[in-house]
Amino acid sequence: MVDAAHLERNSSLCNCAALRRASRRVSHFYDSALAPAGLKSTQFAMLVEIGRRAEEPPTIRDLGEALVMDQSTIGQNLRPLEREGLVAIAADPNDRRRRNIALTRKGRAKVAAARPLWEYAQARFESAFGAKESARLRATLLTIAIDLPLGESAAKA
Repeated sequence: MVDAAHLERNSSLCNCAALRRASRRVSHFYDSALAPAGLKSTQFAMLVEIGRRAEEPPTIRDLGEALVMDQSTIGQNLRPLEREGLVAIAADPNDRRRRNIALTRKGRAKVAAARPLWEYAQARFESAFGAKESARLRATLLTIAIDLPLGESAAKA
């Protein structure tokens, strides 16, 4: 753990800054773990979410809502996955205005190859941070991401 003097020197009263610092560090850790599979953590999360919805392929909007990302960011991250043949984007046969995203065979193989790398990173994080603390952290972060009623902006003073 970190000593009190270190915390004092590096503390910030800004929740956003602290979350971003932690997010960058953890993202870098997972990105490094997934590098042998040729994926970033964001790409892995997208592929897993698309695969989870195989019975009812998601749209870009659906993915954005599930991953709490705006549609343009989802699109930017999907393009290389589509170029590599990991996902297929096609018009919905029942509603031509909808574009559904599905994993290809190559995409399922990529997820299968990357999963042990992710599991290793997950185990290392939980070993370092603690299994119970990790579960509490995930619950807290999901509450912030999904349920916390923050509104659109804090600049309403």
